[in-house]
Amino acid sequence: MPTIAIIGAGPGMGLAIARTFGKRGFDVALIARTKEKLDALVDQLGQEGITAAAFPADVLDRPSLTEALDAVKTHFGGIDVLEYSPAPHSPVPGFTVASPSESTVENLQPQIEYNFYGAIAAAGAVLPAMREAGAGTLLFTTGGGSVDPNPMFGNVNAASAALRNWVLNLHKELADSGVHAAHVAISVWIGDGGPEGIPSATPEQIAPLYWELYEGRNQPEAIFTA
Repeated sequence: MPTIAIIGAGPGMGLAIARTFGKRGFDVALIARTKEKLDALVDQLGQEGITAAAFPADVLDRPSLTEALDAVKTHFGGIDVLEYSPAPHSPVPGFTVASPSESTVENLQPQIEYNFYGAIAAAGAVLPAMREAGAGTLLFTTGGGSVDPNPMFGNVNAASAALRNWVLNLHKELADSGVHAAHVAISVWIGDGGPEGIPSATPEQIAPLYWELYEGRNQPEAIFTA
């Protein structure tokens, strides 16, 4: 069975992506900070006939992230697809949102650590084996502000844009290796209750885009818009 490792797994996009791949024959490794929440998702997927397992880790604690990915490889025998999309659904110390003019080294650094450096650490843990096998997929998710920035999220968008630039460059580097890297920009509010005037979409509407990137294996980027 092929395996997808989802970093930042939760009851929204993570669960939808897990279902999208799991229903097509993938085993699913769920990685996030809270074991209890992961265990609930594992049980839910199991009831739907999808084999899943929980691997708690914090993307801000890069050794723990690497250890979790190594545990995934031991448990399932390898990682065929890596999907990186951590999103703080609860307050995280040091995390604030700032406009471009209000951005400082202090409020930008945590966003870079979370969005960009965590992604690099995750890729570093799985890419050598993928290169050796000549196969594998790396998918990295940001908000639409990485492509079309919004002044409300000046520091967040800057960190996301750095990740996007790196992923697009990684795609070029891996072009002849058999490993595919791609960026997903979600340019809508995910779920209900978004700000007025901002279009929304459900995780179930967005998740098939990840399968299309995996199956096509030729696009460096996909942008989801309403």
